Amino acid sequence: MAYDRTAMLNLLRPAVTRVMTPLGRALARRGISPDVITAIGTLGVVASALAFYPLGHLFAGTLVITFFVLADLLDGVLARMTGRGTKWGAFLDSTLDRLGDASIFSGLILYFVLKDEPEIVLATVALFCLVAGALVSYAKARAEGLGMTANVGIAERGERLVVVLVAAGLSGLGVPYVLAAGLWLLAAASAVTVVQRMVHVYRQAVVE
Repeated sequence: MAYDRTAMLNLLRPAVTRVMTPLGRALARRGISPDVITAIGTLGVVASALAFYPLGHLFAGTLVITFFVLADLLDGVLARMTGRGTKWGAFLDSTLDRLGDASIFSGLILYFVLKDEPEIVLATVALFCLVAGALVSYAKARAEGLGMTANVGIAERGERLVVVLVAAGLSGLGVPYVLAAGLWLLAAASAVTVVQRMVHVYRQAVVE
């Protein structure tokens, strides 16, 4: 169940909530758990990314992935309706978010490697984005586990998802260089965010 959404997804939440509310009511009447929605959303992202992206179906894959990413907001709507939000649900949601994110970049890595003329440099950049994104999330989780905060940075999860999905989708439509540019931008922004969070935690732990 989603407790913590990044800034970009928070901007989308009101509109998505209005769309999802009728479906949430229907699922609530049938006793569907928010955790089930979380799992289905993640499974959809993973399956779509690994089925479409390695084969070069970037636009179609992006559409399906985006559907499941937005549908993942349904777990929060359902939890509020049913009052079934739990710490386990929050943990499950955050953990499966990491799996979904990893699958998107893994799909792109396979796409670059399996091309007739492999693009090793871009595969490496995508791998860096995967690792840096995990570090961004870990830095926040570890800081909170130590009683501090790390809610800073220019590339939180919502921003990273938007950049990679938009870049992949436009590339699938034939826009040249957009995927490479998006990945390089994301790599730089993710690295900066890791440093921002480390500095923020350092100031709390040592300086202040």
